[in-house]
Amino acid sequence: MTASLSVSSTVARSAALPVPCGPISEAVIRCLAAGEPGKEVLLPTPTEVDSTSRDVQLALLICYELHYRGFESVSDAWEWDPDLLRLRATLEAAFLDYVRAHVEPGNDAAAEMEALSVEATSGSGPSWFLRDEGTWEQMREYFVHRSVYHLKEADPHAWAIPRLTGQAKASYVAVEFDEYGGGRGDRVHQHLWAESMVAADLDASYLGYVNRVPAQTLAWVNLMSLFGLHRGLRGATVGHLAATEITSSPGSQRYVQGLQRLKAPSACIAFYAEHVEADAVHEQVLRHDVVGNLLRDEPELEADVVFGMRALDFVENELAEHVMSRWSAGQSSLD
Repeated sequence: MTASLSVSSTVARSAALPVPCGPISEAVIRCLAAGEPGKEVLLPTPTEVDSTSRDVQLALLICYELHYRGFESVSDAWEWDPDLLRLRATLEAAFLDYVRAHVEPGNDAAAEMEALSVEATSGSGPSWFLRDEGTWEQMREYFVHRSVYHLKEADPHAWAIPRLTGQAKASYVAVEFDEYGGGRGDRVHQHLWAESMVAADLDASYLGYVNRVPAQTLAWVNLMSLFGLHRGLRGATVGHLAATEITSSPGSQRYVQGLQRLKAPSACIAFYAEHVEADAVHEQVLRHDVVGNLLRDEPELEADVVFGMRALDFVENELAEHVMSRWSAGQSSLD
C-alpha cells in the first residue's frame, strides 16, 4: 500500500475514546461509552477546576471533538447534550479565566501584528533547538505534539467564517481555502501533515497520540476550539489565526533547516516548506484584509483580537517550556 493510500485510510476515521486520566475525564468517557444520552446523568458538577491539569484538558478535548469527527461507537446525539454542555461550560470558564489571568490586555491590533512580524535573531524554543542540535528522535517526538492539531489544521479557525461579513469574511475564506489545499485533496495541509507522519514512521491516524501528549499540548489545541466555538470570541479567533500565520513562516523555516540537517524524509521537509511560502502571503492578507476590515466594521472587537494573539503566545510558550525542560533533563516530553 502506498503512503498516500495509507494516509487516506487513517486520517478520515474517527478516533477511539481516549484513556481517562482523572475523575472528570473518566466521567465524560464513561457517559459517552454508555450509549445514548438522556438516560442517566453521570456527569460531575465540579466546584473547583484546575485548568492546568491533564484531566481537565482531556475532558475539554473530548467535549470539543464531538463537534469535529466524533468518536468510534459514540452517538452523535452527545454533541448537543445539555448536561455535557453544562460541564463543558464550567471547564471552559476556568480555562478562559486562567488564560486571561496570564495575558496582559491590549487594544492596538496593528501594533501587535507589527511586533509579531519582527523576526527574532535568536531563541531558546523547540524550533531553534531542533534547527541546530536536536536529534531525529526529538524531532519525531515534536511531531507527536503537533499532530493533535495538524491533523485537523484549519478546522478550529473555520468556525469563524459564518460569524464574519464583507471583505473580512471573503479574505478569511481565501486563507482557509489555501489551508484546505486550494480545492485539491492531496494538498490539504492535514493530508500533507499525515504524509509527513507516515514518512517519519509515526502513526498518522486522527488523535493517534492523544494518550501520549501532556496537558500543555491539549491546552494549546483546546484554546483554538474554545475561541472558534463561541461567537462572542470571534475577535479572538481572528487574532489567533493572524498571530499563527504571522509567526509561522520564520518558525517553519527553522524546522526546514533542522530537517535538512537531519536528512529527514522529503515529505517531512515539504510540509514545513509549504508553510514558509504560504504563510508569508497569508500574513499580509490577515493583517490588512481580515483584521483591518473587521475592526473597521466592529472596532469594539479590537481588544479581543489582541487577546487572541497574546493567548496563542501564552499557550505556545507553556508547551515550549515543558518540552525544553524535559529535553534539557534528558527526558521525553511525552507522558
